[in-house]
Amino acid sequence: MRIWAGITLCLLSASIWAHDGHPALPRMVSTARNFLAALTPEQRQKVVFPFDVEERFFWHYIPSDDIPKRFDQPRRGLTLAEMDGHQKALASALLSAGLSQQGFIKATTIMSLEDILRIMEKDTAGRRNPEKYHFSIFGEPSETGTWAYRIEGHHVSLHFTVVKGKVTGNPTFLGSNPAEVRQGPRAGLRVLGAEEDKARALLDSLTPAQRKVAVVSEKAPADILTERTRKAALEGQPSGLHASKMTAPQRRLLQAILQEYVDNLPAELADQRRARVQAAGLNVHFAWAGSGEKGGPHYYRVQAATFLIEYDNTQNNANHVHSVWRDFENDFGVDLLQEHYATAPAAHGHAAPKK
Repeated sequence: MRIWAGITLCLLSASIWAHDGHPALPRMVSTARNFLAALTPEQRQKVVFPFDVEERFFWHYIPSDDIPKRFDQPRRGLTLAEMDGHQKALASALLSAGLSQQGFIKATTIMSLEDILRIMEKDTAGRRNPEKYHFSIFGEPSETGTWAYRIEGHHVSLHFTVVKGKVTGNPTFLGSNPAEVRQGPRAGLRVLGAEEDKARALLDSLTPAQRKVAVVSEKAPADILTERTRKAALEGQPSGLHASKMTAPQRRLLQAILQEYVDNLPAELADQRRARVQAAGLNVHFAWAGSGEKGGPHYYRVQAATFLIEYDNTQNNANHVHSVWRDFENDFGVDLLQEHYATAPAAHGHAAPKK
Protein backbone atom coordinates (compact mmCIF):
# COMPACT_ATOMS: atom_id res chain seq x y z
CA MET A 1 0.00 0.00 0.00
CA ARG A 2 1.32 3.44 -0.91
CA ILE A 3 1.58 5.88 1.97
CA TRP A 4 2.83 9.35 1.15
CA ALA A 5 6.19 10.43 2.47
CA GLY A 6 6.38 12.22 5.78
CA ILE A 7 3.31 10.65 7.37
CA THR A 8 5.26 8.86 10.12
CA LEU A 9 7.14 12.01 11.06
CA CYS A 10 3.97 14.06 11.18
CA LEU A 11 1.97 11.49 13.11
CA LEU A 12 4.66 11.90 15.75
CA SER A 13 4.40 15.67 15.61
CA ALA A 14 0.61 15.49 15.81
CA SER A 15 0.81 13.40 18.97
CA ILE A 16 2.95 16.12 20.54
CA TRP A 17 0.75 19.00 19.40
CA ALA A 18 -2.74 17.60 19.88
CA HIS A 19 -4.76 19.36 22.62
CA ASP A 20 -1.60 20.67 24.28
CA GLY A 21 -3.32 23.93 25.15
CA HIS A 22 -1.04 26.09 23.01
CA PRO A 23 -2.61 28.47 20.47
CA ALA A 24 -3.17 26.96 17.04
CA LEU A 25 -2.47 30.12 15.05
CA PRO A 26 1.33 30.35 15.54
CA ARG A 27 1.68 26.74 14.36
CA MET A 28 -0.53 27.39 11.35
CA VAL A 29 1.54 30.43 10.40
CA SER A 30 4.91 28.72 10.83
CA THR A 31 3.90 25.54 9.00
CA ALA A 32 2.30 27.51 6.16
CA ARG A 33 5.41 29.66 5.76
CA ASN A 34 7.71 26.63 5.87
CA PHE A 35 5.58 24.88 3.26
CA LEU A 36 5.55 27.90 0.95
CA ALA A 37 9.31 28.41 1.33
CA ALA A 38 9.94 24.88 0.06
CA LEU A 39 7.97 25.33 -3.17
CA THR A 40 9.23 26.25 -6.61
CA PRO A 41 7.80 29.40 -8.25
CA GLU A 42 5.64 27.18 -10.47
CA GLN A 43 4.29 25.30 -7.46
CA ARG A 44 3.55 28.53 -5.59
CA GLN A 45 1.38 29.66 -8.48
CA LYS A 46 -0.80 26.60 -7.91
CA VAL A 47 -0.95 27.06 -4.14
CA VAL A 48 -1.31 30.81 -3.50
CA PHE A 49 -4.49 32.80 -4.21
CA PRO A 50 -5.63 36.27 -3.13
CA PHE A 51 -7.77 36.12 -0.01
CA ASP A 52 -10.78 37.90 -1.51
CA VAL A 53 -11.58 35.45 -4.29
CA GLU A 54 -14.67 33.31 -4.79
CA GLU A 55 -12.42 30.25 -5.09
CA ARG A 56 -12.01 30.28 -1.30
CA PHE A 57 -15.65 29.25 -0.93
CA PHE A 58 -15.55 26.50 -3.56
CA TRP A 59 -15.48 23.10 -1.94
CA HIS A 60 -16.56 19.52 -2.48
CA TYR A 61 -15.80 16.06 -1.19
CA ILE A 62 -16.06 14.04 -4.41
CA PRO A 63 -12.90 12.67 -6.14
CA SER A 64 -10.77 15.32 -7.81
CA ASP A 65 -11.20 13.71 -11.24
CA ASP A 66 -14.97 14.22 -10.96
CA ILE A 67 -14.82 17.97 -10.22
CA PRO A 68 -14.32 19.15 -13.85
CA LYS A 69 -17.15 16.92 -15.07
CA ARG A 70 -19.61 18.37 -12.57
CA PHE A 71 -18.46 21.99 -12.25
CA ASP A 72 -16.53 22.71 -15.45
CA GLN A 73 -13.45 23.69 -13.48
CA PRO A 74 -10.61 21.77 -11.83
CA ARG A 75 -10.06 21.30 -8.14
CA ARG A 76 -7.37 23.88 -7.58
CA GLY A 77 -4.31 23.75 -5.40
CA LEU A 78 -1.10 21.71 -5.38
CA THR A 79 -1.49 17.98 -4.87
CA LEU A 80 0.71 15.74 -2.77
CA ALA A 81 1.48 13.88 -5.99
CA GLU A 82 3.15 17.04 -7.32
CA MET A 83 5.45 17.39 -4.28
CA ASP A 84 8.77 15.83 -3.43
CA GLY A 85 9.28 14.01 -0.13
CA HIS A 86 10.42 17.09 1.78
CA GLN A 87 7.46 19.13 0.53
CA LYS A 88 5.02 16.34 1.44
CA ALA A 89 6.34 16.32 5.01
CA LEU A 90 5.82 20.08 5.26
CA ALA A 91 2.33 19.75 3.76
CA SER A 92 1.58 17.09 6.36
CA ALA A 93 2.73 19.48 9.09
CA LEU A 94 0.29 22.10 7.77
CA LEU A 95 -2.50 19.51 7.86
CA SER A 96 -1.54 18.57 11.41
CA ALA A 97 -1.51 22.21 12.55
CA GLY A 98 -5.25 22.53 11.96
CA LEU A 99 -6.31 19.25 13.55
CA SER A 100 -6.07 17.40 16.83
CA GLN A 101 -4.28 14.07 16.96
CA GLN A 102 -7.70 12.41 16.59
CA GLY A 103 -8.59 14.55 13.58
CA PHE A 104 -5.18 14.09 11.95
CA ILE A 105 -5.40 10.31 12.26
CA LYS A 106 -8.90 10.33 10.79
CA ALA A 107 -7.92 12.55 7.86
CA THR A 108 -4.78 10.64 6.92
CA THR A 109 -6.49 7.28 7.28
CA ILE A 110 -9.32 8.49 5.03
CA MET A 111 -6.69 9.47 2.46
CA SER A 112 -5.18 5.99 2.66
CA LEU A 113 -8.57 4.42 1.80
CA GLU A 114 -8.06 5.60 -1.78
CA ASP A 115 -5.57 2.77 -2.16
CA ILE A 116 -8.23 0.27 -1.03
CA LEU A 117 -10.70 1.73 -3.54
CA ARG A 118 -8.05 1.53 -6.26
CA ILE A 119 -7.76 -2.21 -5.64
CA MET A 120 -11.50 -2.81 -5.20
CA GLU A 121 -12.38 -0.94 -8.38
CA LYS A 122 -9.37 -2.19 -10.39
CA ASP A 123 -8.60 1.45 -11.14
CA THR A 124 -5.73 1.84 -13.60
CA ALA A 125 -6.52 5.42 -14.67
CA GLY A 126 -5.40 7.06 -11.42
CA ARG A 127 -8.82 8.25 -10.25
CA ARG A 128 -8.20 6.65 -6.87
CA ASN A 129 -4.96 8.03 -5.53
CA PRO A 130 -4.03 8.79 -1.87
CA GLU A 131 -1.88 11.66 -3.12
CA LYS A 132 -4.70 13.52 -4.92
CA TYR A 133 -5.21 15.92 -2.03
CA HIS A 134 -4.90 19.61 -2.83
CA PHE A 135 -3.31 22.34 -0.71
CA SER A 136 -4.30 26.00 -1.23
CA ILE A 137 -3.40 29.17 0.69
CA PHE A 138 -5.37 32.39 0.38
CA GLY A 139 -3.46 35.56 1.25
CA GLU A 140 -0.21 35.84 3.21
CA PRO A 141 0.18 33.70 6.36
CA SER A 142 0.44 36.03 9.35
CA GLU A 143 -0.49 36.07 13.02
CA THR A 144 -2.04 39.52 12.66
CA GLY A 145 -3.33 39.57 9.08
CA THR A 146 -6.21 37.99 7.22
CA TRP A 147 -5.62 34.77 5.30
CA ALA A 148 -6.88 31.20 4.97
CA TYR A 149 -5.93 27.73 3.84
CA ARG A 150 -7.78 24.74 2.45
CA ILE A 151 -6.88 21.06 2.27
CA GLU A 152 -9.21 19.03 0.11
CA GLY A 153 -9.70 15.87 -1.88
CA HIS A 154 -11.98 12.85 -1.85
CA HIS A 155 -13.78 12.75 1.51
CA VAL A 156 -11.60 15.41 3.13
CA SER A 157 -12.47 19.12 3.01
CA LEU A 158 -10.86 21.31 5.68
CA HIS A 159 -11.07 25.10 5.86
CA PHE A 160 -9.19 27.41 8.21
CA THR A 161 -9.61 31.19 8.21
CA VAL A 162 -7.60 33.80 10.11
CA VAL A 163 -8.89 37.35 10.62
CA LYS A 164 -6.67 39.76 12.53
CA GLY A 165 -5.30 37.15 14.89
CA LYS A 166 -8.52 35.18 15.30
CA VAL A 167 -8.72 31.73 13.71
CA THR A 168 -11.66 29.45 12.93
CA GLY A 169 -11.89 25.99 11.37
CA ASN A 170 -15.26 25.58 9.65
CA PRO A 171 -16.65 23.78 7.72
CA THR A 172 -15.05 20.41 8.40
CA PHE A 173 -16.01 17.49 6.18
CA LEU A 174 -14.78 13.92 6.66
CA GLY A 175 -16.04 10.87 4.79
CA SER A 176 -15.14 7.22 4.54
CA ASN A 177 -15.47 4.74 1.68
CA PRO A 178 -15.63 2.00 2.63
CA ALA A 179 -17.11 2.87 5.99
CA GLU A 180 -15.93 -0.55 7.11
CA VAL A 181 -13.16 -2.41 5.31
CA ARG A 182 -14.54 -5.93 4.95
CA GLN A 183 -11.74 -7.82 3.30
CA GLY A 184 -7.99 -7.86 2.94
CA PRO A 185 -5.30 -7.09 5.53
CA ARG A 186 -7.15 -4.01 6.80
CA ALA A 187 -10.48 -5.78 7.35
CA GLY A 188 -12.40 -4.33 10.28
CA LEU A 189 -11.10 -0.76 9.88
CA ARG A 190 -13.83 1.83 10.54
CA VAL A 191 -12.33 5.31 10.30
CA LEU A 192 -15.55 7.04 11.36
CA GLY A 193 -16.93 4.20 13.44
CA ALA A 194 -17.26 6.33 16.58
CA GLU A 195 -19.50 8.79 14.73
CA GLU A 196 -21.96 5.97 14.01
CA ASP A 197 -21.65 4.05 17.27
CA LYS A 198 -22.22 7.04 19.54
CA ALA A 199 -25.30 8.16 17.63
CA ARG A 200 -26.66 4.63 17.53
CA ALA A 201 -26.18 4.34 21.30
CA LEU A 202 -28.41 7.40 21.75
CA LEU A 203 -31.01 6.08 19.31
CA ASP A 204 -31.11 2.70 21.06
CA SER A 205 -31.60 4.38 24.44
CA LEU A 206 -34.80 6.13 23.39
CA THR A 207 -38.23 5.03 24.52
CA PRO A 208 -40.81 4.25 21.80
CA ALA A 209 -42.39 7.67 22.37
CA GLN A 210 -39.05 9.48 22.13
CA ARG A 211 -38.05 7.47 19.09
CA LYS A 212 -41.25 8.45 17.32
CA VAL A 213 -40.17 12.09 17.58
CA ALA A 214 -36.48 11.54 16.87
CA VAL A 215 -36.96 9.43 13.74
CA VAL A 216 -38.05 12.05 11.22
CA SER A 217 -38.18 9.72 8.19
CA GLU A 218 -38.18 6.00 7.55
CA LYS A 219 -35.92 6.64 4.55
CA ALA A 220 -32.46 8.17 4.85
CA PRO A 221 -31.50 10.91 2.38
CA ALA A 222 -28.94 10.00 -0.29
CA ASP A 223 -26.41 12.47 1.12
CA ILE A 224 -26.00 15.10 3.80
CA LEU A 225 -28.69 17.69 3.16
CA THR A 226 -26.41 20.74 3.18
CA GLU A 227 -24.06 19.08 0.65
CA ARG A 228 -21.49 21.70 -0.50
CA THR A 229 -23.51 24.85 0.16
CA ARG A 230 -21.54 27.99 0.92
CA LYS A 231 -23.83 28.77 3.84
CA ALA A 232 -25.42 25.96 5.81
CA ALA A 233 -29.20 26.00 6.03
CA LEU A 234 -31.93 23.42 6.57
CA GLU A 235 -35.20 24.93 5.50
CA GLY A 236 -38.39 23.14 6.45
CA GLN A 237 -36.73 20.05 7.91
CA PRO A 238 -38.34 18.30 10.91
CA SER A 239 -36.25 18.99 13.95
CA GLY A 240 -36.26 15.68 15.84
CA LEU A 241 -36.04 15.14 19.59
CA HIS A 242 -35.26 18.15 21.79
CA ALA A 243 -32.56 17.61 24.41
CA SER A 244 -34.92 18.83 27.12
CA LYS A 245 -37.06 15.77 26.42
CA MET A 246 -34.15 13.41 27.10
CA THR A 247 -33.13 11.85 30.39
CA ALA A 248 -29.81 12.78 31.98
CA PRO A 249 -28.11 9.57 30.72
CA GLN A 250 -29.45 10.25 27.22
CA ARG A 251 -28.11 13.79 27.31
CA ARG A 252 -24.71 12.36 28.19
CA LEU A 253 -24.94 10.16 25.09
CA LEU A 254 -25.81 13.25 23.05
CA GLN A 255 -22.82 15.03 24.56
CA ALA A 256 -20.59 12.14 23.50
CA ILE A 257 -21.66 12.62 19.86
CA LEU A 258 -20.91 16.33 20.06
CA GLN A 259 -17.56 15.69 21.70
CA GLU A 260 -16.51 13.38 18.87
CA TYR A 261 -16.87 16.22 16.35
CA VAL A 262 -15.46 18.90 18.67
CA ASP A 263 -12.30 16.89 19.34
CA ASN A 264 -11.29 16.70 15.67
CA LEU A 265 -9.75 20.17 16.01
CA PRO A 266 -6.85 21.38 18.19
CA ALA A 267 -7.60 22.80 21.62
CA GLU A 268 -8.11 26.44 20.61
CA LEU A 269 -10.57 25.60 17.81
CA ALA A 270 -12.18 22.79 19.79
CA ASP A 271 -12.86 25.30 22.55
CA GLN A 272 -14.73 27.49 20.05
CA ARG A 273 -17.00 24.58 19.18
CA ARG A 274 -17.36 23.66 22.82
CA ALA A 275 -18.47 27.21 23.56
CA ARG A 276 -21.15 26.85 20.87
CA VAL A 277 -22.35 23.66 22.52
CA GLN A 278 -22.37 25.20 26.00
CA ALA A 279 -24.22 28.28 24.77
CA ALA A 280 -26.88 26.06 23.17
CA GLY A 281 -27.54 24.28 26.47
CA LEU A 282 -30.60 22.10 26.03
CA ASN A 283 -31.66 23.88 22.83
CA VAL A 284 -30.31 21.05 20.71
CA HIS A 285 -32.22 18.58 18.53
CA PHE A 286 -31.27 15.03 17.55
CA ALA A 287 -32.86 13.64 14.39
CA TRP A 288 -32.49 10.22 12.78
CA ALA A 289 -33.68 8.96 9.39
CA GLY A 290 -33.61 5.55 7.82
CA SER A 291 -32.95 2.15 9.29
CA GLY A 292 -32.35 1.68 12.97
CA GLU A 293 -30.70 -1.67 12.33
CA LYS A 294 -26.93 -1.79 12.08
CA GLY A 295 -25.92 -2.22 8.45
CA GLY A 296 -28.99 -0.46 7.07
CA PRO A 297 -28.94 2.95 5.36
CA HIS A 298 -29.16 5.69 7.96
CA TYR A 299 -28.70 9.39 8.59
CA TYR A 300 -28.61 11.62 11.65
CA ARG A 301 -28.05 15.22 12.55
CA VAL A 302 -27.48 17.25 15.70
CA GLN A 303 -28.65 20.83 15.33
CA ALA A 304 -28.64 23.98 17.43
CA ALA A 305 -29.10 27.64 16.59
CA THR A 306 -25.43 28.16 15.69
CA PHE A 307 -24.11 24.79 14.51
CA LEU A 308 -25.08 21.64 12.65
CA ILE A 309 -23.67 18.13 12.50
CA GLU A 310 -24.78 15.89 9.64
CA TYR A 311 -23.91 12.24 9.10
CA ASP A 312 -25.11 10.02 6.27
CA ASN A 313 -24.38 6.37 5.43
CA THR A 314 -26.52 5.21 2.51
CA GLN A 315 -24.30 4.76 -0.54
CA ASN A 316 -22.57 1.50 -1.53
CA ASN A 317 -25.09 -0.59 0.38
CA ALA A 318 -24.76 1.62 3.46
CA ASN A 319 -20.99 1.31 3.62
CA HIS A 320 -20.03 4.86 2.66
CA VAL A 321 -20.06 7.68 5.22
CA HIS A 322 -20.30 11.46 4.81
CA SER A 323 -20.04 13.67 7.90
CA VAL A 324 -19.73 17.40 8.42
CA TRP A 325 -19.64 20.11 11.09
CA ARG A 326 -21.16 23.38 9.88
CA ASP A 327 -21.27 26.70 11.70
CA PHE A 328 -24.33 28.74 10.73
CA GLU A 329 -22.56 32.02 11.45
CA ASN A 330 -18.86 31.42 10.98
CA ASP A 331 -18.23 28.96 8.13
CA PHE A 332 -15.23 30.27 6.15
CA GLY A 333 -14.71 32.87 8.88
CA VAL A 334 -17.64 34.93 7.62
CA ASP A 335 -18.68 36.13 11.08
CA LEU A 336 -15.10 37.15 11.92
CA LEU A 337 -14.92 39.05 8.64
CA GLN A 338 -18.23 40.80 9.27
CA GLU A 339 -16.94 41.91 12.65
CA HIS A 340 -13.64 43.07 11.17
CA TYR A 341 -15.15 45.02 8.28
CA ALA A 342 -17.73 46.61 10.58
CA THR A 343 -14.96 48.05 12.76
CA ALA A 344 -12.38 48.79 10.03
CA PRO A 345 -11.78 52.39 8.94
CA ALA A 346 -13.80 53.61 5.96
CA ALA A 347 -10.62 53.69 3.87
CA HIS A 348 -10.02 50.00 4.49
CA GLY A 349 -11.23 49.28 0.97
CA HIS A 350 -13.20 46.09 1.55
CA ALA A 351 -16.89 45.34 1.56
CA ALA A 352 -18.34 42.94 4.06
CA PRO A 353 -18.68 39.43 2.63
CA LYS A 354 -22.07 38.24 1.57
CA LYS A 355 -23.78 35.79 3.84
